[in-house]
Amino acid sequence: MTTDPARPFGRVLTAMVTPLAEDGSIDLAGAQELAAHLVDRQAHDGLVVLGTTGESPTIADGESNAVLEAVLDAVGDRATVVAGVGTNDTEHSAEKARAAARAGAHGLLVVTPYYNRPPQAGLLRHFTTVADSTDLPVMLYDIPIRTGTPIEVDTLVRAAEHPRIVAVKDAKGDLGALAWTKARSDLAFYSGEDMLNLPILAMGGVGVVSVVGHLVGPRLAELIAAVEAGDLVKARAVNDSLLPVYTGIFRTQGVILVKAALNALGLPAGPVRPPLVDATPEQIAQLRADLADGGVPL
Repeated sequence: MTTDPARPFGRVLTAMVTPLAEDGSIDLAGAQELAAHLVDRQAHDGLVVLGTTGESPTIADGESNAVLEAVLDAVGDRATVVAGVGTNDTEHSAEKARAAARAGAHGLLVVTPYYNRPPQAGLLRHFTTVADSTDLPVMLYDIPIRTGTPIEVDTLVRAAEHPRIVAVKDAKGDLGALAWTKARSDLAFYSGEDMLNLPILAMGGVGVVSVVGHLVGPRLAELIAAVEAGDLVKARAVNDSLLPVYTGIFRTQGVILVKAALNALGLPAGPVRPPLVDATPEQIAQLRADLADGGVPL
């Protein structure tokens, strides 16, 4: 587990899929196997479970608790396990946070409330209420393409005054806002959009919360190390080699294609839950071509 306060959740984290059995039920043994694979063979020092890529909108609270406990049992002694607890209901999010703390989670991921489209004052109250509900460190998740509402710079700066709000998973695509937030706060930034990993790291990001990390964790670690060493020539070369992987996994919803890739590799993943749909044969053929171009044969 990380002990670096400047990098509170680790360096290479993946937003882990939730493995399912063919009947759609939770595959707890598969979750443990996949978590161990990511930590022991894919250079991860952290995992985010039950986030968007973990299909959190269709995972019941009881299922979430079981998945979190299983992953903690598998890797909690050697990786930071961050639990996705954000919903569009503040009290529900706080209760999920308390349940995650009881299970032994090391940190919380709290997404901007979606659909409600609250004003910035509502966002701040939501985030601080959830942060007040446990003693765990909190990573905010800023992804307006999914939530409809960006977290504005002033709101992030005010949220950073809370002693437990320590990081942002940035998938806003606004590098200017990132620069201003970093200049005005001590929040640690994690890239939450794989295609922007390099620019976010180059602007002082401390790590990634990745989807493609399921497949290329060691290369993401190499990318981060190159940026931190000031070797941007090498960093660009590593990033360029990953572009086909970034593109291939996100030709549709990322969890659909990363589960298809994991299934093809014989790793636990299984189907997705509705309203998502599994990859078609044509999509899988395109995925194989994309990943081959990126050095990841299926």
